[in-house]
Amino acid sequence: MPVFPGDSKIKLEQVSFFEKDGYNSFRVETGMHVGTHMDAPYHMLANGKKLSEFPPEKFIGKGHLIQKTHDFKQIDTNLLMNHDIQKGDIVLVNTNHYKKFGTKEYYESYSEITMAFADYIIACGVKILALDFSSPDTFPYEIHKALFENDILIIENLTNLSELSKYSNFNVIALPAKFEAAGSPVRVVAQVF
Repeated sequence: MPVFPGDSKIKLEQVSFFEKDGYNSFRVETGMHVGTHMDAPYHMLANGKKLSEFPPEKFIGKGHLIQKTHDFKQIDTNLLMNHDIQKGDIVLVNTNHYKKFGTKEYYESYSEITMAFADYIIACGVKILALDFSSPDTFPYEIHKALFENDILIIENLTNLSELSKYSNFNVIALPAKFEAAGSPVRVVAQVF
């Protein structure tokens, strides 16, 4: 699996085999910020919370799909205007950039979230910002820090968000492993109704 430039490669290997050992078992060696994963405040704040410090209800909420339909370099508040975002909601940003996963361009030319966009969702009391690209910003990661200072978690590297475009109401369930860490791989699902 491709990893963010500079991160360690992941390794998944089978260590026990049914034919030989009577059972199958696997070993994984990975960084926590690989594939679809969730960032916690501790990722970029010295005294930020670790994922293990959040209750399960933090990872479940009403979803809002934000569609970036034009090739703008920035994702700004104009994309939020037709959404009634409330406290505790989860905002998902679809740019279709996930289709470039596995290419050099994936990590080099994604759209970035503006500070105005971040301020808007902070004021709304959003729980999670979820993206179909690798980061809401670049160094010095001011968007990450602003969100984390308000206990807003970040999910990066989602796929197939376009599938939600036909639904006006859905919940998001994004449960990470309960690691005492700055991040974790996460499986994200939408419950449509």
